[in-house]
Amino acid sequence: MASNVEGPSLAIEARGLVKRFDGFTAVDGVDLSVPVGAVYGILGPNGAGKTTTLRMLLGIIDPDAGSRRILGAERPHDVAHAIGYLPEERGLYPAMKATEAIAFLGALRGLPLREGRRRAHELLERHGLGYAADRQIRQLSKGMAQQVQILGTLVHRPRLVILDEPFSGLDALNQGKLERMIRGLAEEGTTVIFSTHVIAHAERLCDDVAIIAGGKVPFAGSVDEARDRIPRQVRLETRDPDGAWRKALPVDARREGTFWNFSLPEGGVEPLLRALIEGDAGILSLSIERAGLHDAFVAIAGAAAARALDVGSEQEDVR
Repeated sequence: MASNVEGPSLAIEARGLVKRFDGFTAVDGVDLSVPVGAVYGILGPNGAGKTTTLRMLLGIIDPDAGSRRILGAERPHDVAHAIGYLPEERGLYPAMKATEAIAFLGALRGLPLREGRRRAHELLERHGLGYAADRQIRQLSKGMAQQVQILGTLVHRPRLVILDEPFSGLDALNQGKLERMIRGLAEEGTTVIFSTHVIAHAERLCDDVAIIAGGKVPFAGSVDEARDRIPRQVRLETRDPDGAWRKALPVDARREGTFWNFSLPEGGVEPLLRALIEGDAGILSLSIERAGLHDAFVAIAGAAAARALDVGSEQEDVR
């Protein structure tokens, strides 16, 4: 008789996670809900609590308070075989060949070595690294070695992939390759959760995000919901620099050269357009722009967290 019981709708569900180290509260009451099949981003500056949160979800460390459920299991280790994890601190045995390193990481999750080697060759070829299959890790560039470790995270075909700062250390070309890889995983139904301090990656990839700052999560929801925290902005250019039509502009309107910038009025842009036309303002251009995720982060997490985020991104660019 076929079962009508469906699997869990959430790949990750965490409530009130708290973690303290020597009296310091690194994570303070974090709630997360990650739907099955989603690409989910945890955004925040270095030191915000991202890595600690991921390690609690994985069972690497236990929370001091709160609960977590991973792939329907209350004990993360019970579903470890179905999880792929890329830690922030990368590490492969330098003397291992690329194929063996990938197979070894798969074996840690229960994949037989022979099958791991077969899949490793397949993955290396698919991602343009077939020529490196028999090279030792020490013979690879930092970026190539990181790609090998990412493939080792995926070789056992996990249902849930957790990546801690996966773009760190990759050049722009390999960052693009990783973004495509994440999209491919999502298309196959794999749930992907990754932490990052570079908001552009999350804005391009994520369905939902959690913003974390100072160990707390002031926002968790869709990227669109985060961006909608800030009113849409109108940018207007007119032929007539002055006139009675200016009374129709909102009180927050500010002039920059030949342009006016202001928040979209609650009543929409149509009443303003009528006033501009009737006042013969001579509309040269008018655009309505939605706030980006970075601006939303500033509004939600505060200026100090945003500055820390930007400093981390600049340091990454220098490296």
